[in-house]
Amino acid sequence: MAKLSFLAGFGAGYVLGSKAGRERYEQIRRGWENAKDDPRLQSIAGVAQAKADDAVSSLRARMGSEPPR
Repeated sequence: MAKLSFLAGFGAGYVLGSKAGRERYEQIRRGWENAKDDPRLQSIAGVAQAKADDAVSSLRARMGSEPPR
């Protein structure tokens, strides 16, 4: 999860701070549009979402079963 956040932040920073100009920005944007519609990426995102949901459920169960401090 930390790697994903880092990559997203790095990508956003690069796009926003890039001095390569509009052409490079458009190239990056088209690449993102193509990537986000890729079935492989959708599959990975689904797996990541399921794992995150499981982790949240587990955490909620543990928090509910312990007495308050």
